[in-house]
Amino acid sequence: MLRKHTFSIGEYYHLYNRGTDKREIFLDAHDYRRFVLLLYLCNSNKPINIRKIFCKGPSFVELFSLDRINPLVAIGAWVLIPNHFHILMKETTENGIVTFMRKVMTGYSMYFNKKYNRTGNLFQGRFKSEHSNKDEYLKYLFSYIHLNPAKLIPGESKWKESGIKNIERVKEFLSKYEYSSLPDYLKNNREYKNIISKKEFPEYFSEPQNIWKELLEWLNFAKDRPLHLYGQES
Repeated sequence: MLRKHTFSIGEYYHLYNRGTDKREIFLDAHDYRRFVLLLYLCNSNKPINIRKIFCKGPSFVELFSLDRINPLVAIGAWVLIPNHFHILMKETTENGIVTFMRKVMTGYSMYFNKKYNRTGNLFQGRFKSEHSNKDEYLKYLFSYIHLNPAKLIPGESKWKESGIKNIERVKEFLSKYEYSSLPDYLKNNREYKNIISKKEFPEYFSEPQNIWKELLEWLNFAKDRPLHLYGQES
């Protein structure tokens, strides 16, 4: 099945996928961290051999400082949830998105199937994508992606439909949620910060004092715009 759009250099896209049959694809902290590591290491036009890299003995933190040489794409936001992921991305090289996503999803599927002694597809078909061709959409994708883990908080599973019940609790949870790029915008100095390329995205992504204002304004925005219009199915 052909996509309804092609990927063009300089354009922004929302990429997402989930486990086949809605199964969980991250079962423990090691799984999450493996996928996060792939987001960094696979963003290169060089072939990647994780086993060979590990044999050289770098620590997990040191791996995020390796020179990747000629990144394929620019990542602006990302989040991992037990059964799916979301990435906001900019095409910066010809066929960069397709190449990058193939490397990440193939690499993670091989790791997961070997670890859990399973066979077959891990993901629900090829990754899904939506073209962010409007500034309003791009701005609010940033909020949608970073708010997504709110559903993991007891009592907040229906936040998209019913709104957030406890704003302060959600802010505290999201600020500390490890498997998201939000802490990197809030100036938490961690190894994952090298995954995102802030300079490739509009300036409103780089002002930490405005982050929560933007996130919470999105809630009002979403009330009047059905999520399916923007590809948010997870």
